[in-house]
Amino acid sequence: MLKVAIILEVLKVLTLASVVFVWFIRYENIVHEFKKYGYSDKLRDFVGILKLSSVILIQSSNPLVFKFGSATLGFLMLAAVITHIKTKNPLIEMIPSFTLMVFSILFIVLS
Repeated sequence: MLKVAIILEVLKVLTLASVVFVWFIRYENIVHEFKKYGYSDKLRDFVGILKLSSVILIQSSNPLVFKFGSATLGFLMLAAVITHIKTKNPLIEMIPSFTLMVFSILFIVLS
């Protein structure tokens, strides 16, 4: 059985990789989504900065920094899930934000 610490490390790397992938490689999709939901470019940029900062903080070995990054990312992902629900998106489109929200909760609970 894997130790909790190893599982957390794997989840931390997956979280970092997924956020970097979406906000750099698939950035045009983010631009499209924020326009679709009627959100401003400034909000999009602010969310991007917060998300990238959060996943960097999650990589920290300092427990307070780690938990702050986890809580911030969790809040952002909760807002994303709420947006998906309000706009009646298909469940499949909610999976990434819901998954990262669950990861954020696990980071806080298991650390």
